Amino acid sequence: MEPKPRNAALFTLTIFFFFLSTSSSTSLLYQTLVLNPLSTTPHSLSWPESESESLVSDSTAATTTLELHHLDSLSLNKTPEQLFHLRLQRDAFRVKALTSLAAVGNGSRPRGSGFSSSVISGLAQGSGEYFTRIGVGTPPKYVYMVLDTGSDVVWVQCAPCRKCYTQVDPLFDPRKSRSFAGISCGSPLCLKLDSPGCNSRKTCLYQVSYGDGSFTTGDFSTETLTFRGTRVGRVALGCGHNNQGLFVGAAGLLGLGRGRLSFPTQTGRRFNRKFSYCLVDRSASSRPSSVVFGDPAVSRTARFTPLLANPKLDTFYYVELLGISVGGTPVRGISASFFKLDRTGNGGVIIDSGTSVTRLTRPAYNALRDAFRTGTSTLKRAQDFSLFDTCYDLSGKTEVKVPTVVLHFRGADVALPATNYLIPVDSDGTFCFAFAGTMSGLSIVGNIQQQGFRVVFDLAGSRVGFAPRGCA
Repeated sequence: MEPKPRNAALFTLTIFFFFLSTSSSTSLLYQTLVLNPLSTTPHSLSWPESESESLVSDSTAATTTLELHHLDSLSLNKTPEQLFHLRLQRDAFRVKALTSLAAVGNGSRPRGSGFSSSVISGLAQGSGEYFTRIGVGTPPKYVYMVLDTGSDVVWVQCAPCRKCYTQVDPLFDPRKSRSFAGISCGSPLCLKLDSPGCNSRKTCLYQVSYGDGSFTTGDFSTETLTFRGTRVGRVALGCGHNNQGLFVGAAGLLGLGRGRLSFPTQTGRRFNRKFSYCLVDRSASSRPSSVVFGDPAVSRTARFTPLLANPKLDTFYYVELLGISVGGTPVRGISASFFKLDRTGNGGVIIDSGTSVTRLTRPAYNALRDAFRTGTSTLKRAQDFSLFDTCYDLSGKTEVKVPTVVLHFRGADVALPATNYLIPVDSDGTFCFAFAGTMSGLSIVGNIQQQGFRVVFDLAGSRVGFAPRGCA
């Protein structure tokens, strides 16, 4: 057979690449983003609570469905723009604290029914993004407490207080609780602390610092916590008499990490080391957020990815992120190596409830951002905003088409709603791509990307799951 003329072969090759480039530029997958500005309607609190209600026993927890609340409910005197700026400020402190803890490292452990509890998000004066109402002591005194998947120790501000920040509720006074009990210095619970101390009465002392300047110190004790209809006895918690930092507004913190003293680990036998939460879109919805503990926390529709173990740090929820797709196409330039957790405990990807904006290692973020910009070339660009370098002027529009974004975890592809990655940053129609780069090796999947999913933490099965449309 005679060979084709060289110019004919070149023509054929040119046509091939023309069709290849044309199909690749027009075959992106898009979805509709309905444009909602920053929320302008404050959501008031209506949190039913009772100190005289009938409580189940400590050995037989029941599943409880509660009315839930969200948004910046405790900051009714601030504009949406002010709240958003405060949120980004908190986020910067949060990321600094997590990366600091990851760099230092620390030191890690079935049957029951479950309960659920109310969640409020966005306390403007505090560092915690999500709060729940919990009764402390006997009889229970109800206070706001931060829910935090990035820390372990449960603690509450206590009277008498040598140094305390301002909180919404009165200080908890352990002298007025029938169930409060100190922990001896030599007890196993005391020895589980990273930095245990001992006072002259031979009872245990604790101290926790959060890397951003926040800290709490005081007596390490056991106390009863009440989640409305469910009472949980002998929870080891810090009774803080010296507290400082960004927790202003809330009375303390409910540690939901993987460590030895976290609430899920302490209540492992009772609630089978399972909990989940669903966080609503705080700019577009008045529906409630929720947290559920126990077997009912596991959604049947969740897609699961295995939890990874960090040999240097047992607090965080590490997962394996393999890649990211934009418009149905894997982003070139992003590989699993960018997110690898190495044997020394460096790098990796964590799921965190307290971080808002997802942080990716800088090379991965740059590749993702460039792919998204390519898919939104028809949208009018706007100036950078705070940490966001990809923003759009969508004023005058009610909806736009944006390329899909999918996070590819091992065993679980998580397709994000458009509202989870293109978010309003003001009331004038400016929307920004809600990812950011970091020079740290640690990548963090934040709560904006988690919105609307029921995120399941199954410590018994060593896995994390994502169930879409999980807040209903």
